[in-house]
Formats: sequence, C-alpha cells, structure tokens
Amino acid sequence: MDNAPQAHGNAPADGSPMLLLENVHKSFGSLEVLSGVDLEVNKGEVVCVIGPSGSGKSTLLRCINLLEPPNKGTIYLEGQKITGRKARDGVDFVRRRVGMVFQQFNLFPHMTALQNVCIAQRTVLERSGEEAREKAHGLLERVGLSDKVNEYPDRLSGGQQQRVAIARALAMDPSVMLFDEVTSALDPELVKEVLDVVGELAEEGMTMVVVTHEMRFAADVGHRVAFMDGGTVLEFGTPGEVLGAPKHARTKRFLGLVLGE
Repeated sequence: MDNAPQAHGNAPADGSPMLLLENVHKSFGSLEVLSGVDLEVNKGEVVCVIGPSGSGKSTLLRCINLLEPPNKGTIYLEGQKITGRKARDGVDFVRRRVGMVFQQFNLFPHMTALQNVCIAQRTVLERSGEEAREKAHGLLERVGLSDKVNEYPDRLSGGQQQRVAIARALAMDPSVMLFDEVTSALDPELVKEVLDVVGELAEEGMTMVVVTHEMRFAADVGHRVAFMDGGTVLEFGTPGEVLGAPKHARTKRFLGLVLGE
C-alpha cells in the first residue's frame, strides 16, 4: 500500500503523528505489562501490532484510549497530550476521537442492532434520535447489515455481531480506530467478512491500530507492523521489513511458529 487514501480526523498542525506514544509503561501490581513502548501512527496509516500472547498488545490499546491510564510515559492524540494530570480534556477528548472494537462484541443484548449503534450517539454526542437513526442505518448498510437492523444480538452470527460493533464505533466519527483481535472469537468462515470491512476502512483512509494474529492481513493492509514481546516494541517497520526480513531473533522465531516455517 504505497499511497495512503484520504484520511479522517484532524492531523496535528505541525505535521507530527496523529498518534504518538513515548516511553509508555503500565503495571498491574508488581506485574509490568508495558515496559517503555514508543510508537507513532500517522494520519491515514494502518499500524498492525503482532506478537505472542501476553506481550502487552491489548493493554497497549487500552492505554491509548485511556481505559487503562499509563503509569508512566506520554501519549499524544492529534498533537494534544492526553496523559498526565495536566492533560487537557483527557478522557472526554479521547472518547470523542478514538473508536475501539474489542475481541468480544460487547453489544447490549436487550437492544437491536440499530439501537446498539444509536445509543452512544445520543448519550455522548447528543445527536437527536432522527439523526442517530439515520447515521446508524447508513453504517449498518455500509457493513452489509441493512437487513438486520431490527435483530437482537442473539439472532446474529458472531461475524454479524462484530460488524455491528464496528458500525457502533464508526458512528462516533472517530479520528482513530483501534481493533483488538476482532476475529479471535469467530469461526474461521466468518473471519473474512470482518477483515473485509476493516480493509475497506483502510482504503478509505481511516487511521487504525490493529492488534491481529492474521499475518496475511497485516502484510496486505498494514502500512507498518509493530512486533511486541515482553511489553515493548522490538521491531517496527513496513510489512516487508518486519514480516519479510525481520532482524530480531525473537521476531524470526515468532514468525517461524506462526507461519509454520
């Protein structure tokens, strides 16, 4: 992917990355999960994060959207510092700029697909019911679910539920989208329908950080790939560099196991 499409959101006026992490640490008690992560994501760029279980990938995403505030280090979003006591409008700013799709779908079981996509629009963005419904209908059509708007989650397949979750996140008009192993809970035949939606977002220029174990997706869609192990980024570069010609022995060993080489 040599030419990034037109991107969403507001790029920092000084040309700095849309998302920037500097020396980010996160511990839970005595367990250090992130131990000095540096990462940058430019506007319209797709960064795929790969690595073994327990390497800190999911915690990294949760720190970016402040579900888990870092213990140390700094995160900038659209050039604005969002961590630390003096961070202006930290959590509220992030909630309006960053969308996240989790491994589990986290849909409200008592709400239809349409209602699930509408609720945050009404409560956070204070959109009118009519405006929220119009937006939701358009997004559900976009993810191929125009015929499922009135279905409840238990009447939808896993892939359909995950696509509703993507539509719900997009309804907030985020500048950055975070995806945390969004196909890990799906049957193999449902994986493609979800990855196709994510791939379409990439083509449209959405800035994304995608934690994935799908190496083909990372190679085909990612602009850059970050390999994590032991709570830090060991390699960061183009898919050709990290997946095709890794320099670090740990990266080579991981890819050898994952790719069966």
